Amino acid sequence: MGRESERALSVPPRTLLARTFLLVSLLIFVTVVTWLTLFALAEREPRARHLAQLAVSVVNLTRAALVAADPVKRHGLLRELAEREGVRLYPAEPSDAVAALPGGRFFQIVSDAALAQLGARTRLAVSVNGQEGIWISFPIDGEDGNERADDSENDYWVMLPSQRAEHLVPWHWLVWGGASLALALLVAWLIVSRVTQPLRALAQAAGEVGRGRHPQPLPESGASELQQLARAFNHMSEDLRRIDRERAEVLAGISHDLRTPLARLRLEAEMSIPDSTARDAVNADIEQMDGIIAQFLGYARGDGGEEAVAGDINALVARAAARLERTNRQAVLGLENLPAIRHYPKALNRALDNLLENARKYADGEIGIETRVENGEVLVDVVDRGPGIPEAETERLKRPFTRLETARTNAGGTGLGLAIVERIARLHGGRLELLARDGGGLIARLRLPLGNR
Repeated sequence: MGRESERALSVPPRTLLARTFLLVSLLIFVTVVTWLTLFALAEREPRARHLAQLAVSVVNLTRAALVAADPVKRHGLLRELAEREGVRLYPAEPSDAVAALPGGRFFQIVSDAALAQLGARTRLAVSVNGQEGIWISFPIDGEDGNERADDSENDYWVMLPSQRAEHLVPWHWLVWGGASLALALLVAWLIVSRVTQPLRALAQAAGEVGRGRHPQPLPESGASELQQLARAFNHMSEDLRRIDRERAEVLAGISHDLRTPLARLRLEAEMSIPDSTARDAVNADIEQMDGIIAQFLGYARGDGGEEAVAGDINALVARAAARLERTNRQAVLGLENLPAIRHYPKALNRALDNLLENARKYADGEIGIETRVENGEVLVDVVDRGPGIPEAETERLKRPFTRLETARTNAGGTGLGLAIVERIARLHGGRLELLARDGGGLIARLRLPLGNR
């Protein structure tokens, strides 16, 4: 079920603005198409009946003119009808090739209306002897003044131009309709964007909070529901800001209060313990306690209030490798050319130092640092040949105060080293990955996005 939900969310368009606008646009299009269909259906029958009445009128007038006109003047009458009205008259022959009216509601109405007034003997066609038009047959009265149903010698064809049955496209109405549709879509876009803009701002601010930053308060404007949402988020953000500030102050106070007696203990050990082995052990314990305090402060510090700058990550890596050399360990560098990205130098330095310190403690062999660009991200890999970390434990070890009870355990540690790195990675919009290395060992990988703001 979860995978199906993820696939559904990945189907474009993915943004709320695009999806809402698409749905509103579809609604507008469906409404327009529905109205056009209803208009076409409502307009079809009157047009068909008008065409049928026109055909009946032409037939009646032509027949009356032929019957009443002097035989000598009939030819001129037929020529005038053809020139002025486009009506042509032909005698009907038994050998005529007649193409009946096509099927469909329109021509069915025309046929029914015409036959109802002209009689069942009337025939309608769209083509006679290959000549297209609206063809209607009618009989001429016999000499006795009566029509004979079996008499086809006096039948004639009247042909109306086929344009009479064509539906002219009202282009001026379509232009106005298209302009109205474009205006409706523009208004829909403005409405949807106005509704979704506060949600986009909220999503960006929530992302900032998720990375450990403190965004500016959201404007409490718009609809009442959006005002309540922005107000609640601002209160939450301010509470988190206050908690972080109070935590940092508490830890800073503890650090100050503890480091003063630690300094006195170190001095007392140097002056009062004559046994060098015991003195070194006490100093080691003091150094370990001082390191624990430093880790607590590092975890609480976050970005330390520093501003993000655009710079080369390789320079930070090189300086971190130089600091590692002071512990009599060297790091083999494999650095590729990297584009400048925005980052927090002090925070990223702490992350690199923690990863290198982790490798130094738990791996006796070679330590390597590699950088490259992959899939729109800057990758910083710290690799070693230590005992590694089981895959099932990688996510748990990123949480504060958790340690692995195996060969990589540091009994004197606080379990904050990887948690600090994970927090700094999220601060940059990236993440920390702990991967098994081919041939044994660990790859601690920092992923930093190229588009980091």
